[in-house]
Amino acid sequence: MYSFGPIAAGMTLLSAILATFTTLLTPLTGGLATGLAVVALTVVVRLLLVPLGVMQVRAEKTRARIAPRLAEITAKHRNDPEKLVAEQRRVYGEEGTSPFAGCLPALAQMPVVIALYGVFIGAGGTEDPMLAHTFGGVGLGATMASSADGLMVAPVFAVLVGLIALVAWANRRYLMLPVMRANAAADPGMPQITGPLTYMQYTTVVIAAFVPLAAVLYLLTSTTWALGERLLLRRLLPD
Repeated sequence: MYSFGPIAAGMTLLSAILATFTTLLTPLTGGLATGLAVVALTVVVRLLLVPLGVMQVRAEKTRARIAPRLAEITAKHRNDPEKLVAEQRRVYGEEGTSPFAGCLPALAQMPVVIALYGVFIGAGGTEDPMLAHTFGGVGLGATMASSADGLMVAPVFAVLVGLIALVAWANRRYLMLPVMRANAAADPGMPQITGPLTYMQYTTVVIAAFVPLAAVLYLLTSTTWALGERLLLRRLLPD
């Protein structure tokens, strides 16, 4: 996969950007420079995705606004699934949104995440020099399992994964639960699976336990940014 032309080109570009950030940050942060370069690159990616974040929050507000109409449609056409779906599509079309509009930022990130992960693991035939650097005394190419000494996990992993868990909790509490409750209110006839689905936020914690430290830094920065961005946009954008 990493030999595929566009992905390989993306890895080359990202490696160059990381090297530039590292050079700029080294005089200020010393041995932390390469890890902080990952953070800086993540911020750049998230800034580029802000327009999609705006679309996502607008779609959430639109779904909340049309929830009563969707509930009426569900009650009226409960026994006619084909008519029900057609009417729901009509309402979403009139509002210029869809039930899947909230997925756009995650989908847009995927090519970057794939290329960046290739850089983190030194894929593509040559090991990236960044993997030789450390952050908090741990190599950026190390995983939490490889850094464990007996039952003791390297402090930098404990802190970062703990922060990712905190962000996941905040995402569930302040973002996911309100949205999914609104969706459930829009279609009371659907099975109530709100609770289990919201715990999917914690998959980032599981992922962080198995990916290189550089990827853990990316996960923490990206999820923290996404949380802050959506909370801010929910306040700023009109209902």
